[in-house]
Amino acid sequence: MDASELGERVRAAARELGFDAVGIAPAEPPPHADFLDEWLARGYAGEMAWLARRAGERADPRRVLPGARSIVAVAVVYDEPGRESNAAEQGPGGARGRVARYAGGADYHDVLGQRLRALARAVEALAPGTGTRSYVDTGPVLERAVAARAGLGWIGKNTLLIHPRLGSYLFLGVVLTDLALAPDAPEPDHCGSCRACLDACPTDAFPAPYVLDATRCLSYTTIELRGPIPEPLRAPQGDWVFGCDVCQEVCPWNTRARRSVPEDRAGLRGALATRDAWRAPALATLLEQDADAWAGAARGTALRRAKRRGWLRNALVAAGNSGDAALAPALRRHAEGDDALLAEHARWALARLGEEG
Repeated sequence: MDASELGERVRAAARELGFDAVGIAPAEPPPHADFLDEWLARGYAGEMAWLARRAGERADPRRVLPGARSIVAVAVVYDEPGRESNAAEQGPGGARGRVARYAGGADYHDVLGQRLRALARAVEALAPGTGTRSYVDTGPVLERAVAARAGLGWIGKNTLLIHPRLGSYLFLGVVLTDLALAPDAPEPDHCGSCRACLDACPTDAFPAPYVLDATRCLSYTTIELRGPIPEPLRAPQGDWVFGCDVCQEVCPWNTRARRSVPEDRAGLRGALATRDAWRAPALATLLEQDADAWAGAARGTALRRAKRRGWLRNALVAAGNSGDAALAPALRRHAEGDDALLAEHARWALARLGEEG
């Protein structure tokens, strides 16, 4: 089989496994890969030191899999079709928090990892001795840059991959292989003069279009950051308790009229669906959860990334922003607790509500 036929077989295997989009890129440094060093030098990675440790491999996939010739990039939509807002609702339980759409279901690392390994096996079966490596957001690969090079979309001004039919609520995965596969043509940038994502960011995390200062992004401060949330970023956090979707919610490419999400025939999207408990969790519940309750509720989800202490810290900030005085007793308990980090955030929240600690 020639490279074109091999590529078609790989694409067919990916679709059979439930991926919503698949493309192939050459295994070479993606465009603008050298910007990673500059981005790291600016300090935009914050405490995410692992990004620098294998920067050279991230820039050149041939250093990850020696002899690599092709990269298969796949995407799957993770939000529910027709759902255009993740705004927290008020209801029984009082003030509620918001969880980024990707995080409230089964951990995507586990679900997609399993499917990607199956895709890698399908690639290996095409020719004896074929080598592969597969990654879901865990290896030294610039997934978004690779996906763009493979024709799955373009990198938007909010630095996320945008697919012209699927939008940007996408999980990405890659399979590196030493098999020669016919590549796809890249998708041109369709952002034009739009700056909706840049203007809507609550923390001004974009110093320029296509550049993210992660240290100002709520997806960093509520998940990756282990210490105190910088005080200037607390009020802008609003009711978010894990991650943030604002720059995607305002993107014109994510409107129902523009999106065309295929049927979930292989059940992949269903396996990733948000659990009811995490659609709009009551802040009172989050503030009262003990370690066992938290572990049970977060089991099997990406929410574990923030750890229970981080969750409480985030919930305290959201409570302070809620305007709900009924949360004051729970805030006082944390303000008087032994954990200095949580106590300081609780005192901030009480002051924000106009209550004494």
